[in-house]
Amino acid sequence: MTLADYRRQRGEPIIPEEEELAAKAHVDHHPGVLEYTQIGLVLFVITCTEVGMYYVGLSHNALVAVLLVMSLVKFSLVVLWFMHLRFDNRLFSTLFLLGLLTAAAVFTVVISALRGNLV
Repeated sequence: MTLADYRRQRGEPIIPEEEELAAKAHVDHHPGVLEYTQIGLVLFVITCTEVGMYYVGLSHNALVAVLLVMSLVKFSLVVLWFMHLRFDNRLFSTLFLLGLLTAAAVFTVVISALRGNLV
């Protein structure tokens, strides 16, 4: 929602220059169809690689580690591009990725403490 949309909702006067600047900024910061297609292809390649890794014959621990890293990369791409977090303030992206890394670290510590015996 832009400032002009917010003011329109509240019935406040709209300054035409602000509305034009907001519309221009919105268009300038968001990717086009080509970029979305490229990100979709990258996600497709990562997914195909994940499926292929299953058939390579890696040890169970190595397979889990590789799949977790690939899933983390895919998750970050989806959140940053398709949820437009990349185009918001950099603080939001940093906080989100730090939270994700913290959760991964806690997950790793718990698995290590249980020595891989989740059941």
